[in-house]
Amino acid sequence: MASARSHDGSGPLRRTGRTIGHALHAPFTGTAKGIRKATHAHGAGESGLGKLIELHAVNGAGDVMITVALASTVFFSVPTDEARGRVALYLAITMAPFTLLAPVIGPLLDRLPHGRRAAMAAAMLARALLALTMSGAVATGGLELYPAALGVLVSSKAYGVVRSAVVPRLLPPGFSLVKANSRVTLAGLLATGVAAPIGAGLQTIGPGWPLYGACVIFIGGTVLAFTLPRKVDSSKGERRAQLVELHGHQPSALTKQPKANGKRADGKKTTARSGEKEKRPGLRTVGPSVLHGLQANAAHRALSGFLIFFLAFLLREHPLAGQSAAVSLGIVGVAAGVGNALGTAMGSWLRTRGPEVIIASVLGLALGVAVLAAVFFSTLMVAALGAMAGFTQALSKLSLDAMIQRDVPEEVRTSAFARSETLLQVSWVVGGAIGISLPLNGVLGMSVAAGILALGAAASVRGLLSAARRGSPHPRVA
Repeated sequence: MASARSHDGSGPLRRTGRTIGHALHAPFTGTAKGIRKATHAHGAGESGLGKLIELHAVNGAGDVMITVALASTVFFSVPTDEARGRVALYLAITMAPFTLLAPVIGPLLDRLPHGRRAAMAAAMLARALLALTMSGAVATGGLELYPAALGVLVSSKAYGVVRSAVVPRLLPPGFSLVKANSRVTLAGLLATGVAAPIGAGLQTIGPGWPLYGACVIFIGGTVLAFTLPRKVDSSKGERRAQLVELHGHQPSALTKQPKANGKRADGKKTTARSGEKEKRPGLRTVGPSVLHGLQANAAHRALSGFLIFFLAFLLREHPLAGQSAAVSLGIVGVAAGVGNALGTAMGSWLRTRGPEVIIASVLGLALGVAVLAAVFFSTLMVAALGAMAGFTQALSKLSLDAMIQRDVPEEVRTSAFARSETLLQVSWVVGGAIGISLPLNGVLGMSVAAGILALGAAASVRGLLSAARRGSPHPRVA
């Protein structure tokens, strides 16, 4: 039998086939193993953080596919005046309702502490189905496109809120939250950079193809969400955070008060004293750092929304010198993406520095570049502002995360991340609305950008620096 196989040459052919198959398969398996090794390094694999990093990369890739499809339909396919009308309609139908829904997302998800994996999977599956729905309307730009886009936006932000709440549960030993968030965010940025040209290539086949790609990606994300560790669904020790200060006196965020008519640790019943309410810690009760950090980050997020919409129309009507509108937008977009990636990477290096000082410094830096862009408006300054906006927003957000980790007790920390992300998204919507309503004048736009940052600096910098001098009132992390 063996002699027969050798005689007819099937043995060498089989070996040759296996060799060719291995050669074709090796680059993909090698790449997958390399990615898995990077995402699971330094204990992230054992804690489950590595799987969250991979899930966030999938999320970023799917979102950018939808963005490519919508940008080509709503923005590039029609004349500028009509494009402004379409984008205004997009904002009115999607962003405006979202500003009403966003404050509800955090409290709603607070009520689902045992279903975080299911919530993340549902957000992925919803976007997969909505991408299919939009694929039929994306070519015509019909009104049915906009409710579906609203659903995608809400699902995306719901995922982001849950992801922020999940990270503290998956910290490896010795990891700070700012380092973990830096790694997760960087994975999303890298995935976005890889998926964007793929989406553009699919767009050349047909307007619905990027949405088909998004559907496949989000279905994969739905499955991946359920591979996260079971401790993601744990709500041990958690309570909902409040963004308002209690009237009267300020309670200590470190004191856990017994519930009225509840039970003490020893099993005996307790009753509330006359006129006394349960003290529930909130973001303001842990000192001014988190509050002023939120104000500064709101300015950065408003600037981001403003630049996206204003520069999209400005550069389409008045491209950068010697470039087409698409190339001009690509230059600014790449500059912003590179700045964001650099800020995220530097955030990990600066994790032991004072976050208040970092936030105040980068806000002042961004304001300085915006003022220069208004005074010396040019191609170079527009690209520099885009890069600086990405850089400073990343560093500022990572520093805010560090302050929440340091000052907010664990029992309300996950809820605090949900509430802060909701407020920042509303700021982005406001900035975008300002950007779309302005006349297409470069100097005016850069002046408004500087004004947004100046308002944020006036509200937050003094308080941040004062808090940095005093130190954290409740230092929880060394």
